[in-house]
Amino acid sequence: MFLGYSGLCLTVAALYLLLSPAVEIANGSTLVPFRARIAPENKAILAKLTALFSLDAFGGGFLTDALVAYWFFRRFGIAEHDLGLVFFAVHVLNACSHLGAAWLARHFGLVNTMVFTHFPSSLFLMAVPFAPSFKWAVFLFLCREALVEMDVPTRQSYVASLVGPSERTFATGVTNLARNVFWAVGSGVAGAMMQDITFSAPLLVGGGAKVTYDLLLYRSFRRLKPPEEVTTPSVH
Repeated sequence: MFLGYSGLCLTVAALYLLLSPAVEIANGSTLVPFRARIAPENKAILAKLTALFSLDAFGGGFLTDALVAYWFFRRFGIAEHDLGLVFFAVHVLNACSHLGAAWLARHFGLVNTMVFTHFPSSLFLMAVPFAPSFKWAVFLFLCREALVEMDVPTRQSYVASLVGPSERTFATGVTNLARNVFWAVGSGVAGAMMQDITFSAPLLVGGGAKVTYDLLLYRSFRRLKPPEEVTTPSVH
């Protein structure tokens, strides 16, 4: 498994080498040096988004595939083969949800799509430990997975839309770096809580952190719309 995964990653790296310069911005002279400062108003927005995304990633660290699969295995005694089928369905739903997110964002806006898909997905997750059977637990988990990834493309689009073109690499780099760090922290804390507090801690605490993130995000950014969502009065 590890060798196969490594081989796939190397294949992806090789495919990147085949890309032409056409993927870059057309006019390179419009870019400012990497060390250029972020606009003050964008810096405040970026700091708040980074803090919120860190909270979301901390909750996500509780919900790695390995920990969730282990939870199903210990709780219901499910064989590896059956768990593989469950997570196959999970990732198919994740992939399809990206397409659904684009449609919802066009009709309801980026922030609304982020919050109103992510919030119920966390509630589905927190209900999983209380499921009376394996079938109900899987059903709730799949409902969660059908929605949970819809905030990923919308989140990335939202960050890119709030900063200038020359600031996008820095903005996405900072927010993704923070997410990765807090995701790692969450994974470590999840293992300790799973062992010392309650076996279902990852699902409950991780889901709770994500619910808190959704509420804070909506409160802070529901009125800050990206330029493409700001309607301009028509001139007659």
